[in-house]
Amino acid sequence: MATRVLAPNTIGGGLPRIDGPLKVSGGATYASDHHLPGMLYAVPVCATIAKGKITSLDTSAAEKMPGIQSIFHRANIGRLYRTSPAQGIYGYLDERRPPFEDDTIRYYGQYVAVVVADTFEQAQAAAYAVKVTYSGEKPNVATHLKTDDEPKVESSRGKPEDAFKTAAVKVDETYWTPPETHNPIELHSIVAVWDGQAFTLYESTQGVVNQRIVMAQMLGVAPENVRVISRFLGSGFGGKLFVWPHSVMAAAAARSLNSPVKLVISRSMMFQNVGHRPRTQQRVRLGTTADGKLVSLQQDYLNHTSILDEYEETCGEATAYLYSTPNLKITSGVVHLNVGTPTAMRGPGAVPGLFAIESAMDELAVKLKMDPIELRLKNEPEKDESNGLPFSSRHLTECFKVGAEKFGWSQRTPEVGSMKKNGLILGWGTASCAWIGGRFAASATVDLKSDGTARVSCGTQDIGTGTYTILAQVLSEKTGIALDKIEVVLGDSSLPEGPISGGSLVTSSVIPAVSQAAQGAIQMIFMTATDGDQAAFAGRKPTDLAFTNQRVHLKDKAPETGFAWHEILQKANVNAASGSGRADEYFGGPEAKEKERYSVHSYGAQFAEVTWQPEIARLRVSRVVTVIDSGRIMNPKPARNQIEGAVVMGVGMALLEETKYEPRSGAPINNNLADYMVATNADTPSIDVTFLDYPDKVVNEFGARGVGEIGLAGIAAAITSAVYHATGVRVRSLPARIEDLIGHSEAGKLRA
Repeated sequence: MATRVLAPNTIGGGLPRIDGPLKVSGGATYASDHHLPGMLYAVPVCATIAKGKITSLDTSAAEKMPGIQSIFHRANIGRLYRTSPAQGIYGYLDERRPPFEDDTIRYYGQYVAVVVADTFEQAQAAAYAVKVTYSGEKPNVATHLKTDDEPKVESSRGKPEDAFKTAAVKVDETYWTPPETHNPIELHSIVAVWDGQAFTLYESTQGVVNQRIVMAQMLGVAPENVRVISRFLGSGFGGKLFVWPHSVMAAAAARSLNSPVKLVISRSMMFQNVGHRPRTQQRVRLGTTADGKLVSLQQDYLNHTSILDEYEETCGEATAYLYSTPNLKITSGVVHLNVGTPTAMRGPGAVPGLFAIESAMDELAVKLKMDPIELRLKNEPEKDESNGLPFSSRHLTECFKVGAEKFGWSQRTPEVGSMKKNGLILGWGTASCAWIGGRFAASATVDLKSDGTARVSCGTQDIGTGTYTILAQVLSEKTGIALDKIEVVLGDSSLPEGPISGGSLVTSSVIPAVSQAAQGAIQMIFMTATDGDQAAFAGRKPTDLAFTNQRVHLKDKAPETGFAWHEILQKANVNAASGSGRADEYFGGPEAKEKERYSVHSYGAQFAEVTWQPEIARLRVSRVVTVIDSGRIMNPKPARNQIEGAVVMGVGMALLEETKYEPRSGAPINNNLADYMVATNADTPSIDVTFLDYPDKVVNEFGARGVGEIGLAGIAAAITSAVYHATGVRVRSLPARIEDLIGHSEAGKLRA
């Protein structure tokens, strides 16, 4: 694929994605695009209660329908297994119960059978014809979370309760975020193939290697007998990180029928069977001196999980290190409900957690009659006070200063409803954002070929974030080879083990592995050169050679005296010089090597403007400025796209998104894209993205951290703070509802 080339130095060049032409031309193959000879189609049968037991399952009528190959359920699916504890970064899943393990129903939509037929339409019709009866009970899908369990202490220092009691200024409020459902355009899908000995699974997954390991365990086969392929994804937002029961059902059916089986879940199943961001309930207590110095910070949060699983939404992830305070305590707890198991959703933990913390900071600023930015800068820490470690790189203060300048913050007047433009009331809000840094373990191989092209491969995947392009950029940087001569191979578990596409950590993880692999391939060329008949290198050792401008030469000679690397391979009759690289996981902390003991995170400042028109109760987000400190930016184009997409999701989080469960049946009642509101083009504000671009060499040699998830952190708090500034209504429960604003708006009263 031809693309604009900035070789040898392609880093930071703002390059278009090398996989772009395939996607826009329809040439990219997604999981459900695979059509194989003899392929069958599977459609699940879902429970219509959320709590109870199956008393009978009658498949007789469905089995007589045209094209039906089999209907699998508990009695005939065969043995499926639970997984062993995760090893390293592999072996993870959220819903640990294999499909059809028992007759107990624990959430609405739980799979009770799966129909396999010659066509999708036949399978769907038969699925409707399966008759299931239940002994049902009233489910628990509570909107207010309660638990009698002792809270788990996540972080603690000093005496926060005592300090809060004596604080001059206090905030003690509770904040709620609702369940949110991942809704990527590409539905979860799998084409499962069994050849009598091994599985090939074409999956929509954010982790091909993890998927292989988990599927092997649940199917009871060796990992080498499972291959997972995921070349392209129509996004995932975290919902496709881990294995879900439909994948296991499809693979088991393929093995039983000895035919390829395709299973694509429906849009309504997306709301019940493949995870969601759980509801959170967070009590935040802040105490300060009269001049705004934090003396106490307490965050006590709960999130819901499913009946059998212990999913924890780590809402305190950023709290312990974000601000300076001598007294802090963070506690957590889970509440088991009759819903499907939650999972990671973009910025898990930090995103809902920062909505609460940053909303409370804004409330504190109002009580102190202090500018919200001034309050945050006053409490800027010199080190990570949760563990005493220095920050590897932290430029949050500069983020606020740059963002304030670009946003025009100095023109803000603090009084509610005091700012107007074109007949509309303006509201301005700001918030800090933070996200984890570091890297997963990763491996890669590089082949420098005798025809002058190169190949880099890694068992990770590109979920739409630009991973194909980043790997090509790194190899081009290390070798000088033009991007259009580099082939990038991803999305296959048979490749060297790569990381999941989660936590915005793929880029930081694969850079050291690819760099090391490239150096290994160059060393092989050196060995080939010194073993060959080139007179210039006679009697020399590989350590005497250098690699400059794609030429191998003696270190004490100019590059022009040497040979092009591919010519050396050609003369030696070697097809390719290959190198392998591996980087270990690193997240800092006391357990790391002495020189790596740093607190590694990304930071940013969010600024939002809303417009409020009380006459017609119209609230819009009109403008967002975001400044991100995320290390060196490898490629500004996809990086900016990631932040822009996150901002749009933040608008949805603040104003629109909520999965609602019907209390009697436990069903998600807005389980479609008509009733579940997501932000669209019409809701998208003007977005200004700035990267500070400070390399963080603790993480990798290029100093790059991830950018995807931090863009969503803090956005909802900035928006709801702007809503307060415009209307006088403090939104503590997302999403902000027009009915909360009507009749309660101080700005509306001023206008009247």
